[in-house]
Amino acid sequence: MNNKKFRALTASALSAALLCTAAANPIFAVPAVNSGSLSTAYAADSDIVFSTDFEDGDASKFSKRGDSDTSVIKVIEDDKAPSGSKVMSITGRDQSWNGPSLALEGVLEPNVKYDISVKVKAAWYNTVCISLQHTPGGSDQPQYTNLVKGVSQGDYVELTASFAYGAEEKDVSLYIETWGDANDLCVDDFTIKLSPNNMDSKAPSLKDVYGDMFKFGTATTVSEIAPKSTQDLIRKHFNSLTAGNELKPENVLDRAACLALAEDGDDTNPQVTLETAKPILEFARKYKISMRGHVLVWHQQTPMWFFKENYDPDGEWVSKEKMLKRMENYIKNVFAAIEKDYSDIDFYAWDVVNECFTDYGKPREAGFPAEANNYEASPWVKIFGDNSFIKPAFEFAKKYAPKDCKLYYNDFNEYMQKSDAIVELTKEINADGHYIDGIGMQSHLNVTNNGEPDPFPSVGMYRQALEKFSKTGLDIQVTELDATVNNKKFELQAKYYSDIMDALVDYKDYISAVVVWGTTDDQSWRADRDPLLFNKDYSVKPCFESIVDGIEYTTSADPTEPETESKTASESSSYATGDLLYGDANCDNQINIADAVLVMQVATNPDKYGEGKTSLSIKKLGKQQADVNKDGKVDNSDALIIQKYKLGLIDELPYHEK
Repeated sequence: MNNKKFRALTASALSAALLCTAAANPIFAVPAVNSGSLSTAYAADSDIVFSTDFEDGDASKFSKRGDSDTSVIKVIEDDKAPSGSKVMSITGRDQSWNGPSLALEGVLEPNVKYDISVKVKAAWYNTVCISLQHTPGGSDQPQYTNLVKGVSQGDYVELTASFAYGAEEKDVSLYIETWGDANDLCVDDFTIKLSPNNMDSKAPSLKDVYGDMFKFGTATTVSEIAPKSTQDLIRKHFNSLTAGNELKPENVLDRAACLALAEDGDDTNPQVTLETAKPILEFARKYKISMRGHVLVWHQQTPMWFFKENYDPDGEWVSKEKMLKRMENYIKNVFAAIEKDYSDIDFYAWDVVNECFTDYGKPREAGFPAEANNYEASPWVKIFGDNSFIKPAFEFAKKYAPKDCKLYYNDFNEYMQKSDAIVELTKEINADGHYIDGIGMQSHLNVTNNGEPDPFPSVGMYRQALEKFSKTGLDIQVTELDATVNNKKFELQAKYYSDIMDALVDYKDYISAVVVWGTTDDQSWRADRDPLLFNKDYSVKPCFESIVDGIEYTTSADPTEPETESKTASESSSYATGDLLYGDANCDNQINIADAVLVMQVATNPDKYGEGKTSLSIKKLGKQQADVNKDGKVDNSDALIIQKYKLGLIDELPYHEK
């Protein structure tokens, strides 16, 4: 297979490749296709684990998606190919989900974050999409995650995304589909690389910086939390976790069990499962991270059949009386499942009801959310006629929730006219008892408009909402904070984040938690506008630096380094310089292949690269940090360990070979 740029890097091949580090010019060796021998790779390709441009005419790694997929996959000549002259052609598609699929078993490793890049052309105007199919452990129901989409108008469009999957997931594959017509497709330059990890271990922990004021949390999904690198970020910075989708009704309701019970004459006792949320729940349990539950009653992401007779999506709408029974039993069963399997997790808060008002403070229109109504109609209003279902939801939640779990009404655009309606709602709910504990301010904010500075809401407007909600006597939690920015104007974003956090600090006596909605920009639901505190490679953004600057805090032990003792001295928010960042040989606050290269240069040419020899020499601090096995020397064994750490084969540095 001459001249084919196609590599499948497996764990066994990595082990062999890592033995090649004695050379002065290292970087990994990658196995040649259909060969047991190793070929030397160059630095630019060191992170590539799978790549093909189809120039050898081989598309055998790709298959159609099951027997009902009518796709015909082959390599053809294309004079408009992005590179070379050949591409993978997909014809005969009958459904939009038909298309080429790449099984990942034996190609990629679980719990590792990867970047994918591929160029796709549709025969005429169409939306093309890269998606991930994966089946959670303990389930036989596959899930489908759309990674990225783009529009092709008969031309090649490049799609790029990051993804990962967990060790317990099975039948994992990447596939290309369309959101529209099932027309012909062409694919070229399909590449998967290790996603870089530049998490700054010396950055102050957000949960430490704000620890004396309120919890500082994040939201995540099962696919987002799959990489160990993301888990490390969460453990370092956050002491609250929200399941982004996995505890919403569509993922918790167990329709098969509901139907089975309905066949016995009971369609008022909805059955539930926590299987979809299991990886997040197990992570929170393992590392003792408190959780916010999100959400019980919502017009969206609740299946149609939940509101219909006999759980039939085409059936009649149930009566108000039957829906109240279903609501109570659903809420009771969710909390019973938590008590049964996860009673050791601190669920300190739960969003009971979500987004019941329009921006003008009116109930939503009656119906089921669909494209025709901009997904704003409410089946709850369809059955009840108004928002009278909200108070019973809180009464049921108060009856069945864990003892110390606080209950919240949660909404977006909460700083607009609907803020008055939210305040009145809380008064109504607690008119004859105490059922609601707090208000959730989602806080999906915007810094720019068409690339120009135009924050919405203004900081003054946001402060007015805080003032209004603080006067209710209820707790406030910021539940889904993010702030979009156009054109990478991160200095504007930093200033806005700083001002918003200043407002929250001013109202800290009324606020028990601040939760950002996601970990890194690429995983955000608003990824096209970079709304979060961390870049795709886990490095901090200017907005992170702006919200820790100048705050006095006490550091705790780094949870990703369990042997590190807790610090007791108060520090400013400038990054500490006394701690060693093991593996960072070149002192650039990152651990990557460049550090392994420097270590091997020191080992093979100490006259040139040894400490104090020339301007290229390793620094004293770098020499200390390069000694990752702590044997008092800097040699090729240290380079090997750094490379293993980079690939996720070992969990932490320093590391002692056993």
